[in-house]
Amino acid sequence: MTLSSDAPALPGRAVIAQRWSGAVFVHWRVPPETVERMLPHGVRPDTFDGSAWVGLVPFVLSDFRFLPLPTVPLLGTFAEINVRTYGIDDAGRRSVVFRTLEAEHLLPVLAARVLFGLPYRWARIGVRASDDVIEYRSRRRRVDGRATGPGTRIAVRVGDTPVDTPLSRFLTARWGFHETHLGRTRWAANEHPAWPLVDADLLALSDDLVFDAGFGELAGRAPDSVLAMPARHPGFLTSFAAPVIVPTSKGHR
Repeated sequence: MTLSSDAPALPGRAVIAQRWSGAVFVHWRVPPETVERMLPHGVRPDTFDGSAWVGLVPFVLSDFRFLPLPTVPLLGTFAEINVRTYGIDDAGRRSVVFRTLEAEHLLPVLAARVLFGLPYRWARIGVRASDDVIEYRSRRRRVDGRATGPGTRIAVRVGDTPVDTPLSRFLTARWGFHETHLGRTRWAANEHPAWPLVDADLLALSDDLVFDAGFGELAGRAPDSVLAMPARHPGFLTSFAAPVIVPTSKGHR
């Protein structure tokens, strides 16, 4: 399977734009049946070499805005960490399927849950970057705001060897997400430049988020792929179209 690293044109009007930078992609192989029960109706596991994949992906988000309005004030720049897998529907639309998404600011957490049904969680997240090393630390906040929930620490040394392989495209060239919202499966497309991926070495990983998302069998297991955005890369703008309803037959997954 060869996926294009270039996004197709959005099928509808863009409604949200944001900038992504500092991304790290940590992935594990899992049997397809491990993720099948977690997918929205009408979506089946998307596989590479017979395996489904689970990702732990931190990055920095900035310049968030509802189009055509300007950047939302007071949000500034904040980190996000998601646990995800990958699906495909009967129309051939490949996607990210999020299990959880941690974010620092409460306002976008609430907005994304209401507008898209995405499983965002409010968290305290720190980012440190020096030379070629980037580190993310996160701890989920409880309802009272105390950061005592599941968390993660990820540290990688970002390499300088470009990576563009069938696997790297499968894991990152994802031009939409599937989610269940208001009882229906929906698909929202996104558009952005091709990911400028490089190799990366995992220096530290102490994680509760993947376990909390239902993948306890991955606890303590070394990842099968570690990729990153180049150090000091300025990031790129991405835009999302309004979600569309995915037709599904009763009982079909």
